[in-house]
Amino acid sequence: MSTVSKEIREGIAIITVDNPPVNALSHSVREGLAREMKELASNADVSAIVVACAGRTFIAGADIREFGSPPQPPHLPDVVNDIEAMEKPVVAAIHGTALGGGLEVALSCHYRVALASAKIGLPEVKLGILPGAGGTQRLPRIAGPANALDAIISGRHVSAKEAKSWGVLDEIVEDNLLEAAIAFAKAAAGNGPRRTGEMKIDGTKFGPEFFAGFRKSIARQTRGYFAPEHCIRCVEAAVSLPLEEGLKRERELFQECMANPQAKALQHMFFAERQVSRIPGIDKNTPRRDIRRVGIIGAGTMGGGIAMNFANVGIPVTILEVEQPALDRGLGVVRKNYERSAAKGKLTSEQVEGLMDQFTGTLSYDDLSDCDLIIEAVFETMEIKKKVFGELDRVAKKGAILASNTSYLDVNEIAACTKRPEDVLGLHFFSPANVMRLLEIVRADKTAPDVLATCVDLAKAIRKVGVVAGVCHGFIGNRMLSPYGREAALAVIEGAKPEEVDAALFTFGMPMGPMTMSDMAGLDIGYLNRQGVGRENYETKAYDWMDRLVESGRKGLKVGAGVYAYEDGSRTPKPDPDVQKLIEEESVKAGIERRAISSDEIVERCMMALINEGAKILGEGKAYRASDIDVVYVNGYGYPAYRGGPMHYADSLGLKNVYDKICEFGEKFGPRWWQPAPLLKELAEAGKSFADFDRENAG
Repeated sequence: MSTVSKEIREGIAIITVDNPPVNALSHSVREGLAREMKELASNADVSAIVVACAGRTFIAGADIREFGSPPQPPHLPDVVNDIEAMEKPVVAAIHGTALGGGLEVALSCHYRVALASAKIGLPEVKLGILPGAGGTQRLPRIAGPANALDAIISGRHVSAKEAKSWGVLDEIVEDNLLEAAIAFAKAAAGNGPRRTGEMKIDGTKFGPEFFAGFRKSIARQTRGYFAPEHCIRCVEAAVSLPLEEGLKRERELFQECMANPQAKALQHMFFAERQVSRIPGIDKNTPRRDIRRVGIIGAGTMGGGIAMNFANVGIPVTILEVEQPALDRGLGVVRKNYERSAAKGKLTSEQVEGLMDQFTGTLSYDDLSDCDLIIEAVFETMEIKKKVFGELDRVAKKGAILASNTSYLDVNEIAACTKRPEDVLGLHFFSPANVMRLLEIVRADKTAPDVLATCVDLAKAIRKVGVVAGVCHGFIGNRMLSPYGREAALAVIEGAKPEEVDAALFTFGMPMGPMTMSDMAGLDIGYLNRQGVGRENYETKAYDWMDRLVESGRKGLKVGAGVYAYEDGSRTPKPDPDVQKLIEEESVKAGIERRAISSDEIVERCMMALINEGAKILGEGKAYRASDIDVVYVNGYGYPAYRGGPMHYADSLGLKNVYDKICEFGEKFGPRWWQPAPLLKELAEAGKSFADFDRENAG
């Protein structure tokens, strides 16, 4: 069956793309569009053309199945150039989304009619590339350089209303899109084509100062990324060059992006996020449980944030606290969060009240009896968790899913204190829970398949990236965080200053260094976790200096002093000579001769520790795929997406090189903390990658 068809109604040709599920620009679609345009150009019975799509959306972009393969002609730039060159008016009829190459096709049409619910966008930057079929040249001409830069650099979906205000859309309709587009085409037949590429930009308004200001405004959000600067250069070309030369410049910059390792890394993340919901033993035929009401135990920062995720998608929430003041305080914080969004124009006051109506507060466990899912978000101790689950076992209805938001604790042990371990699993949200995308779904030994399937689907429903992990201390993310933090702290006690460690990892691409992160989280949290651990081993030597800080009252940002000083309520960390003196004293106590430590060594030690622990997790079956680990670390810990996560980064280095470096560290620093993961050794010796492991174990 052809993916592109044609019919003629009263002199108007209707070209329909039908390539489920999203009408991607696969080879057959490009070929079909080129063929129909060529035939219609010489058809005297046709006065105008409408390009429309069947199904739920307009062309939503490139065919991801063709990623990594050389594209077959006709190439998209040639197809859109041919559309724009048509002597008969061409009207795009847009519904759903017109994204990437789909929007480039629409821009090459002479007019655009859309449903009010439609959205447009050029999201290529999220894949490490730029729009390569004229998007960077045509959008600035019709929408203006400022709006074009906004769309291209953000990659966001732009509403039909906003797109019309930019001039991208000519008409918006509520329904009967095809009929409206045909009527528009009939009217346009007498006016002829209006080519976007021939529109003029007033270059006097968009000189070097404008682009310098734009670069400055996005510097923080695009730090480390390769493609955004190339996108800006393309728009500069649109301002200063004729279309033909601008398209040539776009093609050159597109090829540079494609050749950069970031494109491969970001495309790896694109596919990785789409793989996480594929769980062995779980498929579309696995039963799901209905989740109509959710219970949350604990109205603190985590509990309130978790609850907001469900209220945001229309699922009512009952929040339990032990005392009324704590409950009132928690619900008050939730309201303030929503009101803050309203102040930014993201919500109306009516929507705020509607969201708050989704919440019910209670002091009684009995009020959770009608909940389909109950999540505890109480203090991180096994004793308290067990007490909570004992109460849940008493009050929860049959078939209710019982979940723990634990960050580290044994979910099997928690499940075992109930008479229904098959209904129990971990749902580890990340703080702030109403913002962070990651959700670790911890599959306990006895978790029922329908419970797991329900929560995997639920993660999508509440707009989270849900990654399934097995039970182990810290699961995927926090387990890997431990050796990463160990190496950072050891670097300090061995000779690096805290700010040198932070600078090295910030430059690598982390959102902040581990010392700044520790101050923000609170040094006392790690201190409490370490109590009872023997001080004689090398790992705790890493943290002795931090423990001394806590014991002296320096608990981090919340008290204005931690690894760094925070003056007059400032959140800006400043090196403190007193802390440096304390560190040097601890080095002497530990018998360590301090030395200069390079930024490269700091980064290598921290990254190798992450990778090695990830390989252990993968080898133990606590993660299904190496790419799942990448998704966790990018979405939960700020690992730079343009490096593709720690496991992809390891592949880019070569696993043999990674293995050799870990062995080198074992010889230099002692084998206790530098035993190569068995899986890493196996793959390195076989000349394979973590990507090979994923392919070989797919499904």
